[in-house]
Amino acid sequence: MDDGEDRNGTADERTSEEEARPGHDREPSAGESGREVSEGSSREVRWAGVAAAVLGGVIVAVVGLTTPWEALAGTPVAAAGPEGDFTAEQIARSQAFDAATSVPSYLSLGLTLVFAGLLVATPLGAKVLGVLRGPWWVRVLLGVLLLTVIEEALRWPLGVWFETVLRDYGLSTQDWVSWTGDRLKRIGISTALLGGMILAVVALARRLRRWWIPAAAGAFALTVAASFVYPVVFEPVFNDFRSMPDGPLRTSLLAMAERDGVPVEDVLVADASRRTTALNAYVSGFGATRRIVVYDNLLKAPEPEVELVVAHELGHAKENDVLYGTLIGALGAAFGAILLYLVFGRVRRRAGVASIADWRAAGAIMGLMTLATFLSGPAQNLVSRQIEARADVHALDLTRDPVTFAAMQKRLATANISDLSPDAVEYVLYASHPTAPQRIALARAWAELNGVPGP
Repeated sequence: MDDGEDRNGTADERTSEEEARPGHDREPSAGESGREVSEGSSREVRWAGVAAAVLGGVIVAVVGLTTPWEALAGTPVAAAGPEGDFTAEQIARSQAFDAATSVPSYLSLGLTLVFAGLLVATPLGAKVLGVLRGPWWVRVLLGVLLLTVIEEALRWPLGVWFETVLRDYGLSTQDWVSWTGDRLKRIGISTALLGGMILAVVALARRLRRWWIPAAAGAFALTVAASFVYPVVFEPVFNDFRSMPDGPLRTSLLAMAERDGVPVEDVLVADASRRTTALNAYVSGFGATRRIVVYDNLLKAPEPEVELVVAHELGHAKENDVLYGTLIGALGAAFGAILLYLVFGRVRRRAGVASIADWRAAGAIMGLMTLATFLSGPAQNLVSRQIEARADVHALDLTRDPVTFAAMQKRLATANISDLSPDAVEYVLYASHPTAPQRIALARAWAELNGVPGP
């Protein structure tokens, strides 16, 4: 089919050569080579390749040199299994929950990757988007929405399956109306952001030969801006936040932050109990939007354990981990924009489009972005685990209480039914934190290094 479309399009190329150049608001035909519209000359491709190589090298160098590869410098932390710290019943429950959730999780991941592969390797996206009408920019946005609706409709039963398992194990407190509302809100936000990014790429490609330069700069800026505004724009969509009530715990936490040299004007409590029984805390934003948030469920734990959780989050704040992750992510987004320029010329024929300036290319761009996100996930998880381990060491240094630290890790793992011994595939794909046994082993190593009683 692609060859036939190329042959049929040559006459149109000869009669409309002037209109096909960047700067003209004309839809590229399926048979156009796309060189003048998007793909660029071999020289431009070489320049983009050099830029990608340099930026990729910078990312690898920065990550390699700044990641805390050893949580306790010079002190080996022995590999740990769950048997020494968890009961047989707790281990069995963790294994059963992992088995119950793995099937819908892997099926959802597989469906996502298959759908992305079809958008990249076949004309599926171009054909689906071909039914749309209106100005090209409207069709780009509607195309992203339409393809997202198709994908999410296919994944919806798997989401219901996963939510049912959470309810069976007592982790979810939502009814189906609330669950549906949250899921639709997440889909809506991600679709709006994705549609805006793809629209910007297509618009730049229709106007500029070297569109990858402003696209890379825009991807960098958007990543930084989104991370900055996320706490005050997107988080309130899913949770209500209030200042931690006055009392001994609040006073203790703020005093600990002051002792740690981390400026914290407030500690917020999220109403997570309306959605889950899981325990958690996190730090998000940076600069004026930085905040430390604890789940309201966590306040039911003993105060020393809550203090240790917040001490861990103070470690992230003190090291500016959110800002660091944002900047690395922004460099990665810029790298991805350049890589898109280099890769798209190789997949456009299979995707059934002339070039990335064709509005029907939105589907193939979506597929490539999904595949890139999946492929970069293991590296992100690897770095995240090291940063989380450093925050654990910070909490131990600040509180000097490895026994309570271990008790807190046990509470978190059992309440959240964490996977205590994930297999290699799960660990690589999903583990952004060390396992609970690994974190307890770290506490033992810290106690031995500092000469204090250990767990």
